[in-house]
Amino acid sequence: MDLGSSAQRYAPHLLSVLRIVVALIFLAHGTQKLLGFPAAPASGYPAFLSLFWWQGVIEIVGGLLLLVGFLTRPVAFILAGDMAVAYWWFHAPRSFYPLLNNGDAAVLYCFVFLYIAAAGAGAWAIDRQTRQA
Repeated sequence: MDLGSSAQRYAPHLLSVLRIVVALIFLAHGTQKLLGFPAAPASGYPAFLSLFWWQGVIEIVGGLLLLVGFLTRPVAFILAGDMAVAYWWFHAPRSFYPLLNNGDAAVLYCFVFLYIAAAGAGAWAIDRQTRQA
């Protein structure tokens, strides 16, 4: 059994697993900000229509769309840009290094979303049924 052909056979499924896991964790950031679940934010809830409120909306809507694999490529591209902005506006001014400015998650999300935007939704997605994958 050739390891390369075996890996290639499972790649679309693993891409879906990556997309689903990342979407669930990203979605949890939004539900925490706006709904207080899984735990209420320490700083309180963001003011209605504030930048942080909109970020919560983006995390919930984008996370849900990515979770089910609907409009995956454009949504992932938008979320990659969103995370780039979050990093450069809020984390980078504190320090250049992501580990020191608590921006490592934003950087990882940015590049994972960028990868998903390029690679597509994977095997298990609504996009696959509508031929957008």
